[in-house]
Amino acid sequence: MFFGLLEPYSFLYERAFRADEATFEHAELEHVLDENGVRVRRLIHLAIELGERRPELVEQVRHRILRIVRYTGPRVMVEASRRALRRNLDRFDGETLFNILLLRPSVHLERHAGARVILPTVELHTPLANLYFMRDQQALSATGYLIGRMSKPQRREEPVLTGALLRAWGAPIVARVRAPGTFEGGDFIPMGDFVLLGTGDRTNAGGVRQVLASPIGVDEVAVVHQPSHPALPGGRPDPMIDMHLDTYLNIPGEGLAVGCAPLLDRARTEVYRRRGGGAMVRDAKSVTLREFLTSKGFEVIPISTIEQLSYAANFLCLRDRRILAIDVEEELDRVLEGLAVAARRNPRRYGALFAMVRKERATLREGAGYFPRTAAIRDHGIEAVPIALPEITGGYGGAHCMTCAVRRSRP
Repeated sequence: MFFGLLEPYSFLYERAFRADEATFEHAELEHVLDENGVRVRRLIHLAIELGERRPELVEQVRHRILRIVRYTGPRVMVEASRRALRRNLDRFDGETLFNILLLRPSVHLERHAGARVILPTVELHTPLANLYFMRDQQALSATGYLIGRMSKPQRREEPVLTGALLRAWGAPIVARVRAPGTFEGGDFIPMGDFVLLGTGDRTNAGGVRQVLASPIGVDEVAVVHQPSHPALPGGRPDPMIDMHLDTYLNIPGEGLAVGCAPLLDRARTEVYRRRGGGAMVRDAKSVTLREFLTSKGFEVIPISTIEQLSYAANFLCLRDRRILAIDVEEELDRVLEGLAVAARRNPRRYGALFAMVRKERATLREGAGYFPRTAAIRDHGIEAVPIALPEITGGYGGAHCMTCAVRRSRP
């Protein structure tokens, strides 16, 4: 996270934030999950545990580290450093090995006059600053994990790490998306007998084809195309408004969906069904995402655009009609500040959207209140556990984005 904060835009963050507060919020998220009966495993702890049980896994990590860590400088010094790394790898503990995979360092050596006067410069090759968003590297289907391939090169190494650990842990892996396909877990929403699969900036057509061809345990997949918000001119989607499907749609319980109405009504949805136990075949007619959900008997609880931008849809369903949800009111000011900057820089593209969400905020403040503390949530029998994450969401993601499901069940 620290390195992502040095250059938030390049590391795909939404904005800068306070790392100490974000770390506290992450611990609070883990605590609230634990209080609600969810066993939480941190990735680094799982890696260390597996390393203690599986010496062959540690050996694989050591070989990978020899490819990651590079030395440059005077030839004699470089060769000595490489030999020392090979010799010392056996002495590195699990946390050190994990952090090398996380930070991806290399060392440039520069000799100066004098005894042992060597200036080492450490360069990190795209450290995995987004790894705390554990949703996107993979998705858990009815039969096992789909290991993804990230759209952005900044995150490309993440599924390599998480996929290897899940496999070593004994988790079932049913498929791995290969280049040129891309697939990210935030675009995958299992719905029992069918799956919603988003496509757009992060999951491309090649990734969709590979998922459709994978044994994911369902005979129906609805492919949802990333919509453009109607307040944006030109019909071109903005990935920072609806990067993944789970940024504007989620399921709080049987027969219920929470979603941003303007996006649901513009998200073109193509339905694929398995024919005769063979390949998935697309229906001739496409529908909107709202129409598809309605056809499946789901009632849609609408949220406003300002709530959607404040991560209202990015909640975790703990069990039927009990959700762990971002406290939207804690997010609003930062979201509006960011949108105000965008509107000043590019008023033609973002001016109307900014004006709209300011109006929405005033309306909600004077009337129904903010998600999840709304009458609509209570009236549908949804028990919401609000959690405030105003700093860590600066990386662009909420509670759903920050967690990878290991096991799920239906009531």
